[in-house]
Amino acid sequence: MDSFMRCISRTARCAQLYRSERFEALGLSGGQYIYITCACRNPGISQEQMARQILVNKSNVCRQLAQLEQNGFVRREPDAKDRRVLRVYPTEKAKQALPQIHQALTEWREYLTGGFTEEERETLDALLERILDKAAAYAETRLVPDRKEERP
Repeated sequence: MDSFMRCISRTARCAQLYRSERFEALGLSGGQYIYITCACRNPGISQEQMARQILVNKSNVCRQLAQLEQNGFVRREPDAKDRRVLRVYPTEKAKQALPQIHQALTEWREYLTGGFTEEERETLDALLERILDKAAAYAETRLVPDRKEERP
């Protein structure tokens, strides 16, 4: 298992490096793409919902969105019914960056799985989704304090 986690961690660091290089021309860091894709898929999502969806601490979401707002990728507006809730909307700049983001992510995936058969790719995707589901379930209990589920 140690080898498995080491491989996942090192692969994630390499992916971060790749994204940083690819997104530099867009004015994005390697980790900011997730906020843009989330805002584009869910216009008007609250910051708190975004934090739960992408499994990131609320303070990190706030910090990253502030930077993305300053750079013109998103706008945040108070909710009409609850002014404490901030809704996140993608700007035209974010929508224009989205195809380049998707292309870079696709190219990275193709690079990593080059030489795999289609069956191997499907199996890998299915296994990784199962792992993600378990990891996300654990993280969700940590991110939502009122949950009283059993933790491993």
